[in-house]
Amino acid sequence: MIDTLIFVFSQPFMQRALVGGIVICLCAALLGVSLVLKRYSMIGDGLSHVGFGAVVVASALNFAPVAVAIPVVVAAAFLLLRLGENSTVKADAAVALVSTGSLAIGVVASSLSSGMNQDFNSYMFGTILGLSESDVWLSIFISVPVLVMFLLFYNKIFAVTFDEAFCEATGVKAKLYNGLVAVLTALIIVLGMRLMGALLISSLVIFPSLTAMRVCATFKGVVICSGIVSVVCFLFGIVASVLFDLPTGASIVIANIIVFVIFFCVGKLVKR
Repeated sequence: MIDTLIFVFSQPFMQRALVGGIVICLCAALLGVSLVLKRYSMIGDGLSHVGFGAVVVASALNFAPVAVAIPVVVAAAFLLLRLGENSTVKADAAVALVSTGSLAIGVVASSLSSGMNQDFNSYMFGTILGLSESDVWLSIFISVPVLVMFLLFYNKIFAVTFDEAFCEATGVKAKLYNGLVAVLTALIIVLGMRLMGALLISSLVIFPSLTAMRVCATFKGVVICSGIVSVVCFLFGIVASVLFDLPTGASIVIANIIVFVIFFCVGKLVKR
């Protein structure tokens, strides 16, 4: 078992998956705390479907999939924010409209081109071989503003998360920070699709923060704990996928479920 792990993790593709996966999981968890608390947790699911539709259409037209998907998903993130602010269209309904529409466009584009080929499947379900060296470097580049935002502007992120009206009244540009979170989330979603797949990438946004909230009572505690939980679950999931020949994305999600159940039980015991 140990020899197998040493051999597999010595391969370049696995090293890329480790570095890129850790960065993506960490950033998704940090951004997810604010999104979950603002009840925008399903925005990751909506953006992943938009990303899948954009990738399929780009591939059908012989364009670079990621180069097309990034601006499309970023635009969709701003659209979801604007729709969510509209009292006539609630946030969950906006996500449902955009995600299902984008997924339908992707399926139709796939059927009109060459069908659901292996490359499309990698975006839908994820593949450990999917992260290229450029994806890893882009992940590292995107992680810098995420970490800077939480380290240097922690108080403003905290205030924007819980009371936007107060922030606007005190001069803090809440819409600017919301837009920044949306853009960074969109970028992480596009990059993470290769690792987790469009169907599972939203779990990296939702599970770690919900897990941390079972035992942590402060915003800072939730942020730190969710980042640690996300990275640990990723490592356990990727090891399980290697040892038992399981899909990487599904293994990571199952690891998150197990840890969530453990934290849920611990939280109940602590409250007693």
